[in-house]
Amino acid sequence: MIMKKRLMIKQFRLKFLLIVTIPFLASCTTNPATGQKQFTALMSPTQENQIGAQEHQKVIKQFGLYNDPALQSYVSQVGQKVVAHTERKDVQYKFFVVDSPVVNAFALPGGYIYMSRGLLALANNEAEMAAVLAHEAGHITARHSAERYSRGVVTGLGASILSAAIGVDEQVFGLGAELYLKSYSRGQESQSDSLGIRYLSRAGFHPYGMTGFLKNLDADTALENKIDGKGGDPAASYLSTHPVTAQRITATMQENSAYPQQGVINREGFLNKIQGMVYGDSPHQGFAKGNNFYHPDMGFTFSVPQGFRLINQPEQVVSVGPRKDVVIIFDMSKNEKGVSPSLYMRDVWMKNRDVHNIEAITINGMRAASGSVLGQINGQEVSIQLIAIQWSPQDFVRFQVAMPKNLSGDLLEDLKRTTYSFRRLSAPEKQSLKPYKIKLVRAGSGDSVSSLASKMAVKEYAQDRFRVLNGLAPAENVQSGALYKIIME
Repeated sequence: MIMKKRLMIKQFRLKFLLIVTIPFLASCTTNPATGQKQFTALMSPTQENQIGAQEHQKVIKQFGLYNDPALQSYVSQVGQKVVAHTERKDVQYKFFVVDSPVVNAFALPGGYIYMSRGLLALANNEAEMAAVLAHEAGHITARHSAERYSRGVVTGLGASILSAAIGVDEQVFGLGAELYLKSYSRGQESQSDSLGIRYLSRAGFHPYGMTGFLKNLDADTALENKIDGKGGDPAASYLSTHPVTAQRITATMQENSAYPQQGVINREGFLNKIQGMVYGDSPHQGFAKGNNFYHPDMGFTFSVPQGFRLINQPEQVVSVGPRKDVVIIFDMSKNEKGVSPSLYMRDVWMKNRDVHNIEAITINGMRAASGSVLGQINGQEVSIQLIAIQWSPQDFVRFQVAMPKNLSGDLLEDLKRTTYSFRRLSAPEKQSLKPYKIKLVRAGSGDSVSSLASKMAVKEYAQDRFRVLNGLAPAENVQSGALYKIIME
């Protein structure tokens, strides 16, 4: 009886999959941009528009738009030139510059295309910027999101028949920009490069813009790895699912040869448009200068030991020193119960944890508490020093300082000074603190990479940063009379 029942279930599943899958396969269409058969039956163009509009609000909330109407308008104008020559006339394209220092660009279904100011800072001419917009337009014209979603649902039907089509809005599209940032296959990324070069050429831009920007991206990745102590990893890629940049460079160079080697480049016009643009973190996000972190909008600052690198993330600030087993994490939390710092640490923050030596303290006039717990970093047991400071009746600021047990000497004292360095900014300080910005300099006859890099406010890896920022090869020097980007306050 049991065997008969199992056989009936298997037969039902097989029949169900055949009934469901055959119409799906019959729904394959030929994409006008790629000329390939494509299965997108489960996300119609109308649904793409709806999803894009919904997710656009999440993107704005997460990143925010860069507050420069002239720059926003410029990017949109260039973008509209590019998409005027795409195959999908049913899409109303919209372009936005998001207020993020991360080098990034992404697209949502329905024609929403985003570029970060961090990416704009890395581009060196209008053709390179247009190439990125064209690449993202390629994802939309090729309907990559619709294809991946539709195929994903079919896979889900095979794995779990009863739950395949439920929870779509939250589980599939609750992305916070993550699904569409990281979900494209390497083949889809390469296809978007190819389509992007096509649209570049049709719009009158030099097709080399795509290869040029990918070279900038490759150099930027290598520098970030160098700064992080990872070495120049040749396999580093734009995002985790993008093709290796070196492979994309080779492929786009070959693709370029099929198009006329001419078109708009517009280096100086582009550079003048980004003159004065914020570089790195903004006052709204807080920013690091040297070993100090400032948040002018919220009105606080603190310092980390010399040699520690500050990494500003959306929800926290992380600082890592030369020895990787010492980490400082700073964040904020609500005081929903209105308790004292000591009770907050024991009953809220570290609830169900064994906290040692909780002590009420005062830090620069603010009520606070300190304590410690045991933890691990990379499998090594560490002591985590906890500090909770009452920033307002509703909010705590928090430090977690992870370090090897029995750490002693100057570093221990420096770490103690970090937590006690947290203080409020005065009104004059808030007014005087300015973020880094992109400035332009014109090289003179006696200038070099070294002389122009020395003008920058960022001194660490100054020459490396100058080369990457301006798309200069390792042995390439500046040209007299040419404009170059530097980082200034």
